[in-house]
Amino acid sequence: MEEKRNKRIAQLALFSVLAALAGSVQSQTSDMKEKERMYTYVALWAVPRAKWTEFEKPVPSDQKILDQGLGDGTLIAYGSDFNLVHSADGYTHDSWWSSHSLAGLMKVLDAFEKSSASTTGAITSATKHADAVLVSRHYNWHAGTYKGAYSHGSSYTLKPTAPDDAVELLSKSIFEPVMEKLLAAGSVVEYEVDEESIHTQSPNTFWLYYVTPTAEGLDKVNAAVRAAVKADPLLGPSFDSMIDFVPHRDSLDRTDVTFK
Repeated sequence: MEEKRNKRIAQLALFSVLAALAGSVQSQTSDMKEKERMYTYVALWAVPRAKWTEFEKPVPSDQKILDQGLGDGTLIAYGSDFNLVHSADGYTHDSWWSSHSLAGLMKVLDAFEKSSASTTGAITSATKHADAVLVSRHYNWHAGTYKGAYSHGSSYTLKPTAPDDAVELLSKSIFEPVMEKLLAAGSVVEYEVDEESIHTQSPNTFWLYYVTPTAEGLDKVNAAVRAAVKADPLLGPSFDSMIDFVPHRDSLDRTDVTFK
């Protein structure tokens, strides 16, 4: 009986927080048009240290495929990442490309598979490989090419009690307001909130990524997040009510990226 009572109290508290959060979302985004979906194909690789330099050398045929995709409108962005915080069983490198359609992703993937670079060279030394197809409706960037930038990623898992539109609520009320200010200031040059389009992990998982052109930008993002939480006492409880922090993980990469 006591357990049911505590559960009911927790549910009421959650509903109260969500109601306030929904009101905040409505007031902040009533004039915002929903963005076209952005799909991203990510290829992750675990490469032996002795092969890092060779693996990171630009492949002319790969670059031609990506630039052609960007030029004809198939792609809207592409990039490559080198992991700066390694784990014992993690990946060391990844490459990715983004489009407004799954067909656009597959067109570029087909071109890579027909290229000899996909079956020769340092790529054959990889000890582990995985792919992911992501989708985002919450993103923005400054067009341009950025070399030696930093990409920060955070994975989050929703609690079973989180509402069906939790990712949208969190994106519009927390992530977008903070990131848009940082984007306007130039502290970040891109951000996105991703979910899997092709599910290979829990459907309750989503990711927040941002790219900053300098290491100082990492500190500016952290400071902006702390300031936002301090300014709005609802943000912390809103986030905590929906997120299971036990499986939470972060990543930090060195990034070369082009946004159209």
